Amino acid sequence: MQPIFVLVHSPSVGPSTWHPVAEHLTAAGYQVRVPSLLNVGAGAPPFWPRIVDVVRDDLRQVPAGSPVTLVVHSNAGLFLPVIRSGLDHPVTGSVFVDAALPARIGPTAVASPELLEFLRPMAVNGRLPRWTDWWDEADVAPMFSEPVLRQKVVEEQPTLPLSYYEQHIPVPDGWDDHPCSYLLFGPPYDDFAVEARERGWRVAHLPGAHLHQIVDPAGTARHLVELTTTT
Repeated sequence: MQPIFVLVHSPSVGPSTWHPVAEHLTAAGYQVRVPSLLNVGAGAPPFWPRIVDVVRDDLRQVPAGSPVTLVVHSNAGLFLPVIRSGLDHPVTGSVFVDAALPARIGPTAVASPELLEFLRPMAVNGRLPRWTDWWDEADVAPMFSEPVLRQKVVEEQPTLPLSYYEQHIPVPDGWDDHPCSYLLFGPPYDDFAVEARERGWRVAHLPGAHLHQIVDPAGTARHLVELTTTT
């Protein structure tokens, strides 16, 4: 049975960052789910259980026993272990796409002390600006190939609470009991790609900026299929 691709976006952005890839995978004959995490920042911490619930609830429409391949982008990589452990469906593959990796041992901090120091002055009443508003235009513009898609991605971004980035996420034992792989776009995620290779995972490189999946969805879809195909 062909696994269903479950494309999980970073909670810092929105599901439209995966929609172009989903369209290419669907056109190639694959089943695809793109759960929306846009509301996981509501309420009080911890936030990671809500992410697990959203992905699990989205898969209720999929027959029990159907295998899935988890694909996580950016900061969603930190949640893959708890997502995998919380699903009722068998996970036969996981792909980290320009993503942060969960800790090898113990809980994973969502943000480093350096990032938190950068973020705290931005918070107003405990909430942060949209992710693309953190950076200069010179950093943001190269991530988008055309203005309509940029507007869609920017407008749907949530304003997450600072406490989202202050949380620590459990790393259940045995979460990586299936083939894992890594798709690198470029810096600063190249160090994670090196670590993924050290973990024995398959690693591929599709050069681009951090949201390259919306710039080259066909190439991204092709790499996802290649990384999850047994050779």
